[in-house]
Amino acid sequence: MNLNNLFILLFTALAFCSCKEEVREEKIIHSTIISKDGINIRISDQQSADFFKTEKAGIEVINADMIAPAQVVATVIHNNMVVFSNPELTTNYSELLNHRSAIAQKEAIVRQKEAVIRQKEAIIRQKQIEIDRFVDLANHGAATGKDVADARTDKLLAESEKSIAQSEKASAEADLIAEKSLIIEHTSILKSAGFNPEKLMNSPSKDAWIIADISENQIDKIKTGSQCSLRFTSYPNETFRGTISGIADVMDNTSRMTKVRIIVNNQDNKLRAGMFATVSFGVSEGNFINIDKNAVITVQGKNYVFIKKSPINFERREVMTGQQMGDRVIIFDGIQNNELVVNKGAMQLKGLSFGY
Repeated sequence: MNLNNLFILLFTALAFCSCKEEVREEKIIHSTIISKDGINIRISDQQSADFFKTEKAGIEVINADMIAPAQVVATVIHNNMVVFSNPELTTNYSELLNHRSAIAQKEAIVRQKEAVIRQKEAIIRQKQIEIDRFVDLANHGAATGKDVADARTDKLLAESEKSIAQSEKASAEADLIAEKSLIIEHTSILKSAGFNPEKLMNSPSKDAWIIADISENQIDKIKTGSQCSLRFTSYPNETFRGTISGIADVMDNTSRMTKVRIIVNNQDNKLRAGMFATVSFGVSEGNFINIDKNAVITVQGKNYVFIKKSPINFERREVMTGQQMGDRVIIFDGIQNNELVVNKGAMQLKGLSFGY
């Protein structure tokens, strides 16, 4: 066989295959009836219709794990000693402790000066009584002028000491106000980083503090006091249990994320400040109709599903979707309980329904 004959045979074979393919595609198209602008689809060939698999829509509680990145931001050593992953927080926390100590000292001074003032007031009252008594005695010749003068001198001395104590109390109160204003600043810095200073200072030794970043639309899914699980990069084969101890009061204006504080027992001292982790929150969305995520298609910003109305008839339905939890999508509107929703072949029906 020469080269020209070979080319002719190859061309004929390709043309024949192409014609068979065109005939087959035309048959599939002719066996499908599309009406109402693509809303209703009738597959005349039962074998072709069986390709599309369905699930029965039902109302049930959706449970899934919500995953978030996390980091060990502090470990409690002992006696309020804390190691932070951020050196600036370490400095801030140390200054906070110093100011708290100074506040305690100033409060003690104020209390001490208040006691001195009360004592001097009692002495002053007593000296006034003595002055009155000595004056009466002197008027009757039973006391001398020196006795009266000495009593008055003692009263003046007590009044002077009271005045000094009042001045020292006022100074200590001014210092106390200044210290409290400084502690507010340091407390705000710690809170913005996800820490509760009071809980941090009262946290048992060997606790590890972990901060996770949670998006704004997921905050309502978690609650203080609930449990979560953590996997650390340093210990890939271990799962640690933690407790949500608080949710930050502020939201990042740029990322729209907020910080969630998690406490993990670090009795074995495995966790170090700065370690990275992934935290899983077991969350529940409540009782809703939910379907396989593969059943939902999106066209021009709208969500649709296909409902199997009979063995060969399908109907396109616009739906209102909610949160996706794992492989399930919550449906708020558009599907009735127990309807059959196509969860395999939805993309092919999309092409038939919308023409692409």
